[in-house]
Amino acid sequence: MVEFSTALLAIAAAFVLFAVVALYRVFVGPTIHDRVIAVNVAGTNTVIAIALVAAAFEESAFLDVALVYALLNFLLSIAFSKFNVEHGGVL
Repeated sequence: MVEFSTALLAIAAAFVLFAVVALYRVFVGPTIHDRVIAVNVAGTNTVIAIALVAAAFEESAFLDVALVYALLNFLLSIAFSKFNVEHGGVL
């Protein structure tokens, strides 16, 4: 039987793979809107993976890292959208 922490690490690895797939869309995305959403999806998947690793290793410090990373991801999305709108793009 698979241990709970091993299952959490496997799920975290799947979310990291999803983030890598989203990064492909960042580089290939046909429009700037696709790229912004892909960066946000990759960041969100990374936060989920960090939280799952925190649960697997029972380290609450990793949850602090995940929270800070989530806040930075949100601020990056807002800043990039504002920059795009100010420079002629409509988001």
